[in-house]
Amino acid sequence: MNVSSYTLELARRWRDDLRLEGCRIALTNGCFDLLHAGHIQVLVEARRAADALVVAVNSDASVRRLKGSPRPFVPENERAELLAALEPVDAVVIFDEDTPLETILALEPEILVKGGDWAEHEIVGARELQSWGGELLRVALREGLSTTSLAERIRQRFSRG
Repeated sequence: MNVSSYTLELARRWRDDLRLEGCRIALTNGCFDLLHAGHIQVLVEARRAADALVVAVNSDASVRRLKGSPRPFVPENERAELLAALEPVDAVVIFDEDTPLETILALEPEILVKGGDWAEHEIVGARELQSWGGELLRVALREGLSTTSLAERIRQRFSRG
């Protein structure tokens, strides 16, 4: 059931329809600036844990505030389109805030998924998720799979000539 990017209101309606069918929804979030194997690993594990997966993606403005210039490398609509085309992803929502808390509160997923590099107390929405009985899933990551390390490898290759 791959879809394209949703507004938060449309995502809420999509969630309501799925809940009527008894489906459990997982949510993960991030910049997804340069899609890499580490992202895929988290998305696959997130989808395995639930009947549907929504991905909350930082807007371009949000990425710039969090990561600085020259990020993002890829515009938000292209990042959303790439994610929506992936098999594990059922819905994509772009958010403009610095954190996905508003999106998490609006969608109230049963499962919140983050990479294992995040400590539980650092995960935005974890406390709220627990208040409605949701589950936090931290996915163990493979070393060296990050946008920062990928960007550095690209820089090193191009600087060699």
